[in-house]
Amino acid sequence: MKNYNISLIKGDGIGVEIVDEAVKVLDAVGKKFDINFDYKEYLMGGCAIDATGNPLPQETIDGVLNSDACLFGAIGGPKWDNQPRELRPESGLLKFRKEMGVFANLRPAIVYDELVDASSLKPEVIKGVDIMVVRELIGGIYFGEPKGKTETKGWNTMVYEVYEIERIAHVAFKLAMKRDKKLCSIDKANVLDVSQLWRETVEKIAVEYPEVKLSHMYVDNCAMQLIANPKQFDVILTGNIFGDILSDEASMLSGSIGLLPSASTGEKTAVYEPIHGSAPDITGMGIANPIATISSASMMLRYSLNEEEAADAIDIAIKKAMSEGYRTKDLAAFDAKEVVTTTQMGDIITSYLK
Repeated sequence: MKNYNISLIKGDGIGVEIVDEAVKVLDAVGKKFDINFDYKEYLMGGCAIDATGNPLPQETIDGVLNSDACLFGAIGGPKWDNQPRELRPESGLLKFRKEMGVFANLRPAIVYDELVDASSLKPEVIKGVDIMVVRELIGGIYFGEPKGKTETKGWNTMVYEVYEIERIAHVAFKLAMKRDKKLCSIDKANVLDVSQLWRETVEKIAVEYPEVKLSHMYVDNCAMQLIANPKQFDVILTGNIFGDILSDEASMLSGSIGLLPSASTGEKTAVYEPIHGSAPDITGMGIANPIATISSASMMLRYSLNEEEAADAIDIAIKKAMSEGYRTKDLAAFDAKEVVTTTQMGDIITSYLK
């Protein structure tokens, strides 16, 4: 039996509920494929502030770095909005990503055929959409120096070094090789020096992947094209702030933010999480959609643990739940045979694995 050490950060709000369902599914697929998962929980976010006064305790950093991968829920909420910036849950998250060295954020945007009417766009525009956004996660304007604020002025600096662009480009090109061999690099090279360096560096890396068709697009045009013709994209490569915005836009092509997972990978470890937040307004109501977190567990199996069969089994189980008409409340209006709770959706997906 194969054994993996998995760190769990459930976090705040619905994070606890959705991670519990993902663990349930992992245990079921583990029994099916003779895999054992040893879990250890760590604190981050508002719950960590309440318990320790620190949104990111050192124990969490050490524990995650010593695990094979981390499954993460969500953090934050209005309870902690009045904290000083350095003690807010979001500051803990930025520090966490930097400490983990997770420079590559993979965010798929997939439209399920069964939910094509859930999108605000016409079915003929989005049917068959399957995009992977590769976002550089620990550089760019969120981390650049100098930065500061006075009463009359605020400033941040977008900085990228060649090695940062090279390593994220390699991730994107390798993913493109496993998909449709198309990569679109997004920048603002017509006005930003840092984007000119980005484009030049990506073109140099492209020489190592001659089978991949590389194109470039300005970020403002990409924002329009994602709505007008999203099927033109396969792998999108971009920097931190552009990727933050574009991946959120792409996620809404599916019609529900509760469906989409993400992976943040690096040389030290990898963190897998849903793209949505902690949703404090529905915490404890049993209506949160756990599918994004369950899909994140599938990505963990695929990208960190190399358990392709187990990952495929989870993906198939999710699609079956969709095709059978099971929906959580966020998707109740779209061909629902039965509206189910968070726990029931986890049970249904688990049942297809047994």
